[in-house]
Amino acid sequence: MLVMGVKPGHDGALAVIEDGRLILSLESEKDSFQRHCDVTPMTFLDAAEHVGRLPDVVGVGGWRIAGGSGQKSIGAGYHGVGDPIQRPATFFGKHVTYLTSSHVRSHIMAAVGMAPEEDHRQQAVLVWEGVTGGFYLIDDDFRVVRSVPVLTQPGARFAFLFAIADPTFPVSGAIPNLDDSGKLMALAGFGNPRDADGDIGEAVERILKVESIYPAPKHEFRDAPFYNAGVESDAAKTAAALLTERIFEMFLEAAERRLPAGLPLRIAGGCGLNCDWNAMWRRSEHFSSVFVPPCPNDSGSALGTAIDALCAKTGSPYIDWSVYSGLEFQWDAEPDPHRWHRRTLAPGALARALSENHIVAWVQGRWEIGPRALGGRSILAEPFNEHTRDRLNRIKKREDYRPIAPCCRIEDVGTVFCEDFPDPYMLYFRKVRSTRLRAVTHVDTSARAQTVTREENGPLHELLSAFAEQSGLGVLCNTSLNFKGKGFINTMSDLVEFCDSHGLDDIVVNETWFQRNSHASVHH
Repeated sequence: MLVMGVKPGHDGALAVIEDGRLILSLESEKDSFQRHCDVTPMTFLDAAEHVGRLPDVVGVGGWRIAGGSGQKSIGAGYHGVGDPIQRPATFFGKHVTYLTSSHVRSHIMAAVGMAPEEDHRQQAVLVWEGVTGGFYLIDDDFRVVRSVPVLTQPGARFAFLFAIADPTFPVSGAIPNLDDSGKLMALAGFGNPRDADGDIGEAVERILKVESIYPAPKHEFRDAPFYNAGVESDAAKTAAALLTERIFEMFLEAAERRLPAGLPLRIAGGCGLNCDWNAMWRRSEHFSSVFVPPCPNDSGSALGTAIDALCAKTGSPYIDWSVYSGLEFQWDAEPDPHRWHRRTLAPGALARALSENHIVAWVQGRWEIGPRALGGRSILAEPFNEHTRDRLNRIKKREDYRPIAPCCRIEDVGTVFCEDFPDPYMLYFRKVRSTRLRAVTHVDTSARAQTVTREENGPLHELLSAFAEQSGLGVLCNTSLNFKGKGFINTMSDLVEFCDSHGLDDIVVNETWFQRNSHASVHH
């Protein structure tokens, strides 16, 4: 059975599951399209080229858009957790089942279906994102048997604090940028909630009580100590740390009060990308285990709808999947041989170049699903020098307070970090043990590390091993390979343009290595 799921609206995507195996997950922003863009015609054309036959089931994720005099629902709409709606339909002349379920349900089913397949009488799913925030209790027939609402718009409230502190954000009528949530997560590392005085504490509590952040009522916070103080002010950093703690406390208290202890926890929604919160859930004792998929935000919503359709047809949501389920790299151009010298990849030689402070564009196989670069579309660099972090942030056009994440060979995790556990999808903060890793250690001594095994990513593991032979540690800086505001690069023409304009030293695509000729200038 071939199932196709589609996510309309922002973070548009298309996912295809065949006989319980994920064969394709295409986010429309990838291949240098605009971040968070709707499904594009190219998404469907790419799927048509790579999928061998028409689907048997077409699942459309529920959504809502502005229409008429208010909100218009697409499919089953945004909210609700009821069973999918099904009807017969045709798809390019083929008789298929059309299915739609809510957007919230797409998050639930993505988290359940991608989690390890185990026998559970019940499991808990936390969905927290820009609009909704609550727990859902799932029985062994994969039905939602209890909903535990906790806090609406948790992700938006997190971004709202950034907006209050940002003097460029309008006083009224504007919507917080949810991308600022990641920036606030970085700033929270500079603060300590214990440093919050009464005024900061009172303002943070008011953020938690605001009825709606759409639009953001910034004008109601003119008296807050961090109002227009600048996002890097001490007051904003302290408030960010306190808000991080308070939001987590609200959800943990609700879980302890209203959910049975000892259940496995699955996490979905954009707040599932907050590595602080993920680490807190992992340390909490209420749940038996914690699972976060690599695409907990809306980038995994199409896949969640496809999983929901699979479950409706087969009785089981569980799928066989790999995080590397995007498209293969397109070699649509050749780098200028006057500027780029072509050779075969030699991991030892590339490791030496990295040790000599080269910045490397690293492309292997199919792109990663979700927003984190995991050694498929990455920029790699040595991890020891603070100047490397600064150079990478300049290349990425990011604020200098933003940390750079490391990738770490699984064999080195216990040596490098205080917590020794696998994290192949870069979803948890952990404390850095080694004092050498200045480029990837945040101000609070944490790092968001991707752990790498030979089985999960052989080429990157081999490079990390070669780097370990020379430096003593199998660790590198790893950040995403993309133009600012665009999805991962996936064509050679875009890749060469990026490297020429941003000053990267080397390009690696699978087994081919291009070294910048010493006489070739860099275009900025």
